[in-house]
Amino acid sequence: MNKKIIILIIAIVIIVVAGIGSWVISSNNRTESINNSNTNTNTNENNNETTNGKKIGIIYFSATGTTKKVAGYIKDATGGDLIEIVPKDEYTDSDLNYGNDNSRANKEQNDLNARPEIKNNINTDSYDVIYLGYPIWWGDVPKIILTFLDSHNLNGKIVIPFCTSGSTSISGSLSTLKNYNKNVTWIDGKRFASGASQNEVINWVNKLDY
Repeated sequence: MNKKIIILIIAIVIIVVAGIGSWVISSNNRTESINNSNTNTNTNENNNETTNGKKIGIIYFSATGTTKKVAGYIKDATGGDLIEIVPKDEYTDSDLNYGNDNSRANKEQNDLNARPEIKNNINTDSYDVIYLGYPIWWGDVPKIILTFLDSHNLNGKIVIPFCTSGSTSISGSLSTLKNYNKNVTWIDGKRFASGASQNEVINWVNKLDY
């Protein structure tokens, strides 16, 4: 084999190897670009767990579990933190006997100064938006909700009440809340029946756009 042919073969090999190397580098760059794109997408999805960049807390009191269920649906819709207001003394069935004037719930609702103690510590400092849930008692908020308002500074926060009841609207309790602390941005809330579906709750949350 003469010298010219050998040089030609070497040149062809060099060209082929260079071409393969260039293709590998280009392929790696494309893969890295795709991975970076996926990473950015996932980051954005995580940031959207709280609507409009606001930190959301779902804080609720539930004596029988009905309000707790609705609060869970709101968590599903917002990705916010779910926090229960736990009374120091749990309410029994007899405490909730509205037919008995001497029952605990009736006495509390008829006493303007009643403020049932809360057992657990609740930190509201980091929340921009708070969904505040409760059952309707005698057309109004349970007095433990006022205990919560007394012990937490919600000034300047957006608070969205939601309640559960057999038939009573939210209007009476909403009026109580708005008058109790006028430094809160109260959003007109919604009443849910005991059989409220997850879709009903999520549709309401989505319309609020918070």
